[in-house]
Amino acid sequence: MKRILRFLLRGFLGLLALLAVLAGLFAYFLYTPDPELPQLSGNLSKGEIDVAGVKRGYRTYVPKDLPKGAPLVLVMHGSGEGPGRIRIGTGYAFERLADQHGFALVYPKSFASDWNDCSRIGDKELNGVRGDDVGYLAALVDKLVAELSLDPARVFATGVSNGGSMAMRLALEQPSRYKAVAAVVANVPAPENFQCQPAAQKATSVMIMNGSEDPLVPYAGGEISLLGLFYKGGPIVSSRASAQYFADWAQLTGSPQTSEQTVAEGVRVEQNLWSQGGKAEVELVSIHGGGHGLPQPYSKRPRLLGPSPMEPNGPAMIWAFFERQPK
Repeated sequence: MKRILRFLLRGFLGLLALLAVLAGLFAYFLYTPDPELPQLSGNLSKGEIDVAGVKRGYRTYVPKDLPKGAPLVLVMHGSGEGPGRIRIGTGYAFERLADQHGFALVYPKSFASDWNDCSRIGDKELNGVRGDDVGYLAALVDKLVAELSLDPARVFATGVSNGGSMAMRLALEQPSRYKAVAAVVANVPAPENFQCQPAAQKATSVMIMNGSEDPLVPYAGGEISLLGLFYKGGPIVSSRASAQYFADWAQLTGSPQTSEQTVAEGVRVEQNLWSQGGKAEVELVSIHGGGHGLPQPYSKRPRLLGPSPMEPNGPAMIWAFFERQPK
């Protein structure tokens, strides 16, 4: 009997040790503290819109005393996330910028776990139905422009990861609606994985901001997966090829203007800009030493997603790109 008790005790202690190790690994690779909520002038509110008989939710942030004719910025979440997570994951950076520069902000919610972006692969159906995310976002833009008296010619869209991929789809299929888009840690799907139907009309401006050490969306192209083991998202082309795709679509000829800057130890920002007078512009921002996430100075991202530099201020770079687009 004593032997059995000793055996059970050892097993119990071994289980406790294993749980302690797993908890430590979780804390090290996955846990990051939430950033402190800044003092903001405006209000965050929840909204709902009916699109083709389907109720879709969203959150808006509107700074205090926002003037009529202000811009609108859409910020789209990543796979399996939502408006609350993208706010925290970006350190509330876009709300800080909205207060400083005077624009309205909306965090939309995808229909399924993934946005219905240009990739054929992904978790894009809910109860066997694939949502019309492009139509939902168009209706949402029209609703907010009318309700808040915003400038319909100054609507911008950005997103992180799967949200960045959705921003690419908006650029390709509705360039007349979005003045510019910024896709973060996202690349163009490979031809066999591509489902978008690019518009034949004038292109919109596009920024792509990717980390060279991204363990999920490979900077050099390949298969979207986490460490090659989890979450298969289909093949993509490289970051440079993605930027070149948009440059070709916008009929921007010639080589890009290139600049580099070291912003922190082990972190170098390389910017390649395709620009030609009167046309849309395309910019590739390569964060050499960055992982899967939007670099910003307010919070770290989980170690599992690669290096998490606090510089550069990615949201500020995105807004500067949006703001410089001609009216």
